Amino acid sequence: MTSTAQAGHMLERARWAAGAYADYDRAAVSEIVNAVADAAYTAAERFAAEAVAETGMGVVADKVTKNRACSRGIVDYYARGESAGDYVSPRVDEARKIVELPRPAGVVLALTPTTNPVATVYFKVLLSLMTRNAVVVAPHPRAKRCSADAARLLAQAAVAAGAPDGIIQVVEEPSIPLVQTLMADERTDVIVATGGTGVVRAAYSSGNPALGVGPGNVPVFVEASADIDAAAKRIVDSKAFDNSVLCTNESVLIAEDVIAGKLSGALTRAGAHILDEDGARRLRAYMFADGHLNTDVVGRDAAWIAGQAGLRVTPKTRVLIAPFDDVISEEMLAHEKLSPVLGMTTAADAARGIRAARAVVRIGGAGHSAAIHSENPSVITDFAAQVPVLRVSVNVGNSTGSSGLDTNLAPSMTIGTGFVGRSSIGENLQPQNLINWARIAYNSDSGVPMGNFAGINPWHSPAGPVPEYPRASNDRNGIASGARPAPRSPGAARTTDLGLDALRAELRALVAEELAQLIKR
Repeated sequence: MTSTAQAGHMLERARWAAGAYADYDRAAVSEIVNAVADAAYTAAERFAAEAVAETGMGVVADKVTKNRACSRGIVDYYARGESAGDYVSPRVDEARKIVELPRPAGVVLALTPTTNPVATVYFKVLLSLMTRNAVVVAPHPRAKRCSADAARLLAQAAVAAGAPDGIIQVVEEPSIPLVQTLMADERTDVIVATGGTGVVRAAYSSGNPALGVGPGNVPVFVEASADIDAAAKRIVDSKAFDNSVLCTNESVLIAEDVIAGKLSGALTRAGAHILDEDGARRLRAYMFADGHLNTDVVGRDAAWIAGQAGLRVTPKTRVLIAPFDDVISEEMLAHEKLSPVLGMTTAADAARGIRAARAVVRIGGAGHSAAIHSENPSVITDFAAQVPVLRVSVNVGNSTGSSGLDTNLAPSMTIGTGFVGRSSIGENLQPQNLINWARIAYNSDSGVPMGNFAGINPWHSPAGPVPEYPRASNDRNGIASGARPAPRSPGAARTTDLGLDALRAELRALVAEELAQLIKR
């Protein structure tokens, strides 16, 4: 069991690593990030299988897709464009006479969920490394083994590529008191919380800066002008993807009356099973027996859920669709389900369909996401303007649409819900959310010249191996027995001679640690 004292030491070690890493230049950071992304990508299949085996949630093949998207996919995505994934180099704007220096947050506490455990570990670790932050991963207890295994692998890859020892750490035995201690500790610089409402609220109330997200409850509206067959296939594929554990999965389907019958037929052909009134009643009773979602259904396949509810469906059934009448809070099928179960209702016209989507979001999912299948830009604009969400996917499955896997939104496992969703961010979490920019601003008077900053960079590649985090002072040479050799710096040969500068750095770190412990007493 990880004690609070051990947790405090993890943060102290992370702070030391963050301080060392903040001095790395773009080339050194790029080498580390790419090494970690490659290691994560290579292990995508293994960790997908481990996650399903440990949690009982999801589909291995779909978790492989997410693991790959959140490893090499993330790095390749941010390698595009003018900045080419550069969150390290100074930015010089001669026209505005401003120089911007990126300043890392420091120590990132990454809370990861049971629904998307490894993909979220990959995602948060890589964003932290891209922005020169240290990261401490605190996994959900139901996914602690696969999450810890993944974090350890990434840590080994980072250190082997030249990162400071302790740049990636993981809480092996997570518990509520322990995570609360980590969140409240002053050595935590920012909390990135992905999980249930309770976790996010705890992060925001910890006293430390937090980036948290609200829950989803995604309405999807199929309007009269839509390509019905394509819409049906996309919706079923999205609901079946990883058994709907992504918070971006569709929750309530709203069909315009004029195409509702045709859509139902297309949904059935795509692999959905549409329940009759009695079937919907029995499913509702099983999934929401006490007025709350039965968490046993989360991430389970449709046929298993049907069997538990006493319903007969074919083993190949991909999605269960349960019709209901009114989008009201008392209708449990209008709430988030995190399973391949889709509530379905109809609307007389587009205006009423949009109002129904608004009602779904009022029940849950404010600020999160919504989807529409339509060929009418006017209707799409009205939908986006009136439904209080911050991302609207059009003619694409929302599981992979709003998460950026099948759209050009930033690919993310953390979906900001903005002010309306009580979140501090309104976008998909991105690297820039983990840095601040220090700005050098010259006198705007054209008569006052700006200096030439071309080629000036305050960061550098480590000149030699980065020493391990200093251990207790009674360890021989200040290094714990059995410790790994110091990691190599990018492009540097391995050596046991740390040099005078490294020795001084080690002694300074030892003194800093002892002072920190004295202050806390």
